Amino acid sequence: MRGICRATKRNGEPCTAPATGSDGYCWAHDPANADKRRRMASRARSSKGGTEIAEIKKQLKDLAADVLSGEVGRSEAAVVNQILNTRARIIELERKLREQEELEERLEALESVLKVRSAR
Repeated sequence: MRGICRATKRNGEPCTAPATGSDGYCWAHDPANADKRRRMASRARSSKGGTEIAEIKKQLKDLAADVLSGEVGRSEAAVVNQILNTRARIIELERKLREQEELEERLEALESVLKVRSAR
């Protein structure tokens, strides 16, 4: 019988998640998953989509102002707009890929828990 995770959370409270391994830890506290957890945290920290979107919005605002003031021609602005639109699509694609990878990892963790439970 595996029971509840034997780890203590950062706030000092005992973990209440089900233990998934023979060592008595849940997936989040199991030392065997440390590398996966580290990679997930690293990806979350390196997520730069929000700042890139803000940068693109500023560039579009500046571009619109420059077109209205006559500093930038309409044809040049159209090309810049296409480039910024491509950047925005790439950022969205990267976000979707990260989200898919995270969901796959979560699914693997859930499948692991189910495998352990069905073996009981």
